[in-house]
Amino acid sequence: MRDNTPVLIGAGQFTFRGEIENSPSPLQLLKIAAERAVADAGLLGSDLAGLDAMVVIAFSIDAPGGLSKLPMPRLINPPSSLARALGADPAWKVYTETGGNSPQQAVNAVCERIAQGSSELALVAGAEFLGSLMKRLKGGLGFDGWGDDLVEAPERMGDPRPGVTAQEAAHGLGYPVNTYPLFENALRARDDRSLQDHQQRLGELFSPFSKVAAGNPMAWFPLERSAEELTTVTDRNRMISFPYPKYLNAIMEVDQSAAILICSVRKARELGVSEDKWVYLHGCADAADLWYPLDRQNFHSSPAIRLTGERALEMAGVTLADIDIIDLYSCFPSAVQVAAEELGLALDDPRGLTITGGLPYFGGPGNNYALHSIAEMMTRLRERPGAFGLCTANGWFLTKQSIGIYSTKPFDGDWVREAPSRIQAQIDSLPHPEIVERPVGPSTIETYTVVHSREGVRMGIVVGRDASGRRFVAHTPDDPATLLDLESREGVGRTGIVGPHPDGVRNLFIPD
Repeated sequence: MRDNTPVLIGAGQFTFRGEIENSPSPLQLLKIAAERAVADAGLLGSDLAGLDAMVVIAFSIDAPGGLSKLPMPRLINPPSSLARALGADPAWKVYTETGGNSPQQAVNAVCERIAQGSSELALVAGAEFLGSLMKRLKGGLGFDGWGDDLVEAPERMGDPRPGVTAQEAAHGLGYPVNTYPLFENALRARDDRSLQDHQQRLGELFSPFSKVAAGNPMAWFPLERSAEELTTVTDRNRMISFPYPKYLNAIMEVDQSAAILICSVRKARELGVSEDKWVYLHGCADAADLWYPLDRQNFHSSPAIRLTGERALEMAGVTLADIDIIDLYSCFPSAVQVAAEELGLALDDPRGLTITGGLPYFGGPGNNYALHSIAEMMTRLRERPGAFGLCTANGWFLTKQSIGIYSTKPFDGDWVREAPSRIQAQIDSLPHPEIVERPVGPSTIETYTVVHSREGVRMGIVVGRDASGRRFVAHTPDDPATLLDLESREGVGRTGIVGPHPDGVRNLFIPD
């Protein structure tokens, strides 16, 4: 092993379920996870003074959109705030852009810095706190300690582009609960599966996830649910966007944090970290699919997952058959199905597809889930020396993909991360449909969803093709008869007429 080989030495997680009056601030959540990671490595809190690199995963409240407008104090520079709270002064401090891929991307980047000699001891930390935030707003409680006096904006890591175009946003595609069902309905139609059979498939896919969450003390919902319970619409499990009832959606309002401590082999030995704590990143890769949802080749695949998976396995020198432990990013069932298919995994793979319980049951969204899965992976691998584990991480709308392959087996040779631009160039050159912003005339549904409110059906979203094969996005009429008809029988492939919406901004698709 080279002295500059990167190694993960500590992992910390924290889930707060106490009284709302005692809920930790965002900075406290980060600090607790960091201190637990240090303790896990067998080090002292004072060792954090030696940090020379730090990455903090972006909070959901800093993403573009409604959350950014919530009336509350904020940390302007979370990495600097955390560094100060830990008594550290790292030369490299960054805050990620929005995206659930960010934790794995950050670990990949930190390991690269260590291998190149730019860093010796680094911390990656993240937290989500929408649970206590919303309860405090609703109850009129204050936010003492949620902000601080730092005003200089941090350096950012990642791609800052919004996840959707203005036109896509106008039609509701900027919300994951609306967009991931588009992938789901496309998958069902491609496989020619009935609506009833496909709902059963979704329940059978995610019921084992809830079982894992039930055995995880860090899980937000440690409760096993049957396949039928997950897919049966009730007052407690209302439809969110067809075909996903509430129990099949990632849960946003959590109070959870995680942190990973990474260093060089040389630094680990200098600090006296026991080698039975060491976990190596053997393979990694990062790439994004064609950025905007309407640009995709189709709505049932992800070249980025396939290519990053191939590259990570190649870097690690293993095959999928050599992987012992798996955690697939699981915000919605479609994300799991697409990832499994692209990686070559069966949905009933005996190894299982989650080690945490997944985003709907373990929690961890919006951007920080994957840091929890990496922390859990470290624990599992320490219990099985020499085994290999694979973690995937997904950002925006099956857009940004990051993969890591881990093992306690020492990494042999020079640790070299391939430039993400190599895979990205292949993806960016892929052919894709022409987009028409103002379609008019006969057209066909390519995929769709029906969005619900608490009161019932609210609107239909259609991605379709016009007579020239050009792709568009539109809304349907919002009368219950039209919307319920789209939920009662297959909508993909149905024809209709598209044209301008009366509001002058959106498009309107009227099914035949």
